[in-house]
Amino acid sequence: MANQEHLHILKQGVEVWNKWRENNPLIIPDLTYAYLRKANLVKVNFERANLLEMNLSESDLSNANLYEANLSIANLNRINLSDADCYGVNFYKTNLSDADFSGSNLERANFLDTKLFNATLYKSNLSDAHFERAKLKKTDFFQAILSGTTFEDIDLSTVVGLDSIIHYGPSTIGVDTIYKSNGNIPEVFLRGCGLPDEFIEYIPSLTGKGIEYYSCFISYSHRDEEFAKRVHNDLQAKGVRCWFAPHDMKIGDKIRATIDDSIRLHDKLLLILSEHSVQSDWVEHEVEHALDLERERKKTSLFPVRIDDAIMDSTTGWSGNVKRQRHIGDFTQWKQHDTYQGAFDRLLRDLKA
Repeated sequence: MANQEHLHILKQGVEVWNKWRENNPLIIPDLTYAYLRKANLVKVNFERANLLEMNLSESDLSNANLYEANLSIANLNRINLSDADCYGVNFYKTNLSDADFSGSNLERANFLDTKLFNATLYKSNLSDAHFERAKLKKTDFFQAILSGTTFEDIDLSTVVGLDSIIHYGPSTIGVDTIYKSNGNIPEVFLRGCGLPDEFIEYIPSLTGKGIEYYSCFISYSHRDEEFAKRVHNDLQAKGVRCWFAPHDMKIGDKIRATIDDSIRLHDKLLLILSEHSVQSDWVEHEVEHALDLERERKKTSLFPVRIDDAIMDSTTGWSGNVKRQRHIGDFTQWKQHDTYQGAFDRLLRDLKA
């Protein structure tokens, strides 16, 4: 039961309450079981307060101070906690469905058995927060900050915005979470949490899907590195494993053998054609090697793309053959976002075909 004196002070308004807190810093407020639905508590000071099983549904606590408050088993349905300081708050078994935590500080918050259906955590700080058995159906994590955050025994498959998370450091993803999510977790999120690619690669097999393994060796000139890195990062984010090295890296027998092995081990060879690469001593060798693999595997291995018109002016030798026999992806306008995205989507479709 709430301390009636404390409840009476709070009902006089936030200004009176905050002044009382300021004058009585050693008193721990006790508002256990209090019913304050639809209350206006903007900027209220609930630091370290005992708010066990309170009903604050549809209340406005934006910019509130809830530092290390106890909100266990409370009803906070549709509450507004935007820009609030919720450092270390205990939300054990609390109903936070449709809650708004936009821009709030949730460092070290405890979300054990918490219900967060449709809650918004947009740009919130979730560093060292603990999610265990929490219900996260359609919870919005868009641009939230993670570092040392823990996800245990949770279904992340319907969570929104995981691919936009800002990772300030590694976080912990339990194997039980991967199983519960049936592997439906964005790879870019898992990678940002610190999971190694070798483990991410086998998640589909762990969840009974079987490995849909697409891999690609990217061959390019070091002068085209900006484009190559962009394609590499975008393919990785879409689940295509990539290994890449410039055509004109220092030639040596060991390096050439490594390149040959890499091309053989990967499903596809993505060949970036430009005025620089078509003059490289490496290109003809790599094209021939890829064509040998095609004959051996009886499926397409060579996927050329161009970032200028140099290949289109060629009529002889390997480059002339590539121009005549292959569709060459057009990335000549790759610095224009929409044009690049359209060309990338077509490339991704072809690589996964």
